[in-house]
Amino acid sequence: MNSSDDGAVIADLAPPRAFDQACRMVVDYLAESVPLGAWAVTRVAAGWQTVLVAHDRDYGLAPGFGNRWTETMCQTMVTGDTPRVVPDTSAVPQLQAPAESAAALDFPVAAYVGTPIVQPGGELFGTLIGLNKQPMGDGFVSHEGLLDLLSSLLSSVLEADTNAVDHARELERAVSDAETDQLTGLLNRRGWTRWLEREEERFRRFGDPACVLMMDLDGLKEVNDTQGHDAGDRFLQRTAETLRAATRHGDPLARLGGDEFAMVATVGPDDAGPLVARLQRVLDDAGTPCSIGVAPVGLASGFSEAISEADAAMYTDKRARKGARVTGS
Repeated sequence: MNSSDDGAVIADLAPPRAFDQACRMVVDYLAESVPLGAWAVTRVAAGWQTVLVAHDRDYGLAPGFGNRWTETMCQTMVTGDTPRVVPDTSAVPQLQAPAESAAALDFPVAAYVGTPIVQPGGELFGTLIGLNKQPMGDGFVSHEGLLDLLSSLLSSVLEADTNAVDHARELERAVSDAETDQLTGLLNRRGWTRWLEREEERFRRFGDPACVLMMDLDGLKEVNDTQGHDAGDRFLQRTAETLRAATRHGDPLARLGGDEFAMVATVGPDDAGPLVARLQRVLDDAGTPCSIGVAPVGLASGFSEAISEADAAMYTDKRARKGARVTGS
């Protein structure tokens, strides 16, 4: 394709409002106009590169597939250490270490093309990439202009979609009394369920890193039995205040009922363990010890599976903490 076709590209790819729809249109268009083993749009966040949308013939790429960002060819492309269009990766020494890492995952990449997708503030959101198992001819570099055009299109749609989502979230934060736990001011079970329903589609669209935490207080029953329910209410309020102070603004916190709490943290899997340790430390310091289970939200499996896994992990943690208290007594 040459520069005279740019207008046709714009006409064929009139940007939809949803970012995921634009990604699908772009990779499908590229798969037809520049056939390679795979075309994909990826998200880069929390140290990982994750596939959002793919048109794949040879690699088995699918939404949710990921690899550490430092082990990818895209990382060197984004930093400018390697070209955006590489007809033959064996001719670029800087790509050999990432290529060996990819080969270990049954990812022989002989030709590579990639370009950044940026967020409204200019930060890296992800990449538009193409991979092929055989080298391409020197004329392959002529596609760089097309890639720049399409990545700009995706960046524009991302900005519009992000602004729309942020506005909708601001409106949704003014939740009704029916969705708020009156004792703690957190979401109640109904509000939690509605938040998950609203955010499920958004999470799949943007591929934001997230983990679900399920929490169960260790001492509420004892407080109620020995000090009365007013003391138990203060115990719950102190728990909510501690959690609210220790978490990021915008990460939803809920009291699901009784001594059960839940949250979605916008962190990657590598940060989940340290987050749990920090929360348990601040809750212990506040005199509201809590068992916590955590699970990453998979792009393909979504919130439901993560909640089940986090719930199971929470009960495992509760048994371990109870055993430790018995041993230490």
